[in-house]
Amino acid sequence: MPLQNRVLPTQEIVAAPGRGLLMGNRGALHGTERRLGTTRWRTKAWICCLLDFKGAQRDPMPPGRWTALFFFDEAVALAAGHRPCAYCRRRDFLRYAGAWARGRGLDERPRAAAMDAQLHLDRVESRTRRQRTTIAPLGELPDGAMILVDATPALVLGGRVYNWSWEGYATPADPPAHREVVVLTPPANLVVLQAGYAPLLHPSAVRN
Repeated sequence: MPLQNRVLPTQEIVAAPGRGLLMGNRGALHGTERRLGTTRWRTKAWICCLLDFKGAQRDPMPPGRWTALFFFDEAVALAAGHRPCAYCRRRDFLRYAGAWARGRGLDERPRAAAMDAQLHLDRVESRTRRQRTTIAPLGELPDGAMILVDATPALVLGGRVYNWSWEGYATPADPPAHREVVVLTPPANLVVLQAGYAPLLHPSAVRN
């Protein structure tokens, strides 16, 4: 039985057999029986990490420690409101922070805590604690953004839209570019994508 530690583009954490390309965490979310409670984060530092770093092996839900979460790819992680880890993905973190600065006209890369604070404002409704979404014309969205198409998460890439599932990305009928869509990727991460940050995508996105 899969553990409840797979993250959807909608921020939900579910039990699913797919493992994905990246892992990460939001703090310790599980109890002694390796089950999640009602809390979906313990820290504003929502990060995405390498699956394998220096050969370290770790229980995904050790007692009293952070809960290992898994993402299909980085587009999903960014849509859920995560950012690259500054430790195991140092090069990607610096690329991300550099794009953050360019997108906002800053002279220097911001610190992780400042980005985490803004990301948290953009990704979570303070009253309901649910995912905050936005509305935008499809044609204005950058590659790597994720949206909802007929209630299904989908990836924007190369002017086309690819429906997402744990089996991979598939090509639906492309909505017109002027159509307004529900955007899952929070504004802070949209700015990073618009400034040229290229996320790690699942091979099925490239094959389509």
